[in-house]
Amino acid sequence: MTDDEGTFHLGHLQGALFYMSRIVRMFSSLIDRYCRLIRFIMVLALALMVALVLGNVILRYVFNSGITVSEELSRWLFVWVTFLGAVVAMKEGAHLGTDSLVSRLSLRGQKVCFLLAHLAMLFACWLLFKGSWSQVVINLETSSPVMEASMAWFFTCGLVLSASGALILLNQLWRFAAGQLSDRELIGIRESEEEPIDAPAPLK
Repeated sequence: MTDDEGTFHLGHLQGALFYMSRIVRMFSSLIDRYCRLIRFIMVLALALMVALVLGNVILRYVFNSGITVSEELSRWLFVWVTFLGAVVAMKEGAHLGTDSLVSRLSLRGQKVCFLLAHLAMLFACWLLFKGSWSQVVINLETSSPVMEASMAWFFTCGLVLSASGALILLNQLWRFAAGQLSDRELIGIRESEEEPIDAPAPLK
């Protein structure tokens, strides 16, 4: 291979890496916006839950009446907020876990564990998606007792969590392949609820 051919191939490789890095950043930006939208929806859902429960209590004890759908709708909103919150927590690495073993491994060992853990989580997302889809199909014609809404909407939260989680995991794997993950992100969990999300990595 001549020097000109080597330079040509090197230029193509650098160009491919540049475009790959650009696509990764664009996809990460889309996920960030998606998670901000989820946070906004969670705030609205929590506000509606408070209004429904508080309003129902006031109406019941003051006016001897109530909001018929309050209890059921609040329960549905609570489940949805829990599942949507799990998506945001996955994005921010806020799920609880233990790094007593991984933090003591070498950088190569941490990368191997990161890859294996993400593959296992992708499989878990597939199982959750499959099970949720089965429940959606089964309950498509089943209505809730009070709101008389299709119970398929209740189980759709599992589809949203599994699909969103899979996208976040794939994005992290993509960033891992592109060399854009920091050493701290290779662990990606917190050992305590009191630990800040951006806490420094523990000393080895």
